[in-house]
Amino acid sequence: MVEFRYRTDEVTEQPSVTLDAFLDQSNATAVRLEPDDDARALIPFLDRLTLIEVAFPKYRDGRGYSSARILREAGYKGELRAQGDILVDQIAFMRRCGFDSFAPEASLNPDAVARALSNYDHVYQKAADSTVPIWKLRHG
Repeated sequence: MVEFRYRTDEVTEQPSVTLDAFLDQSNATAVRLEPDDDARALIPFLDRLTLIEVAFPKYRDGRGYSSARILREAGYKGELRAQGDILVDQIAFMRRCGFDSFAPEASLNPDAVARALSNYDHVYQKAADSTVPIWKLRHG
């Protein structure tokens, strides 16, 4: 997986297209998934994508977490960016689901982000990341 990045600056890159536009063309390498989009539609094209941006229009809408996990478990290795109404409390969980960058609409305190990412040394369940659950560490 790519290093986890916090996007605060404008980055010059190929613009993301909607899922429908992506499926209708052959040259796009960046796509944006909205909450109602089915991430599984991208699985046949994962090798040509460099960026998948997942929209979080409201912090309480968790469908993007499922999209991230589906894509990572299907083998997607490129940048997976959470974009939208993102809270510091969500960042560690987003990383566990497979996000490696995020672009919140509101600015976040970088120190709070760092604390959120380092709060817990151990986890209890498997996820899309490579963290070994504590039960497996104890019992092999």
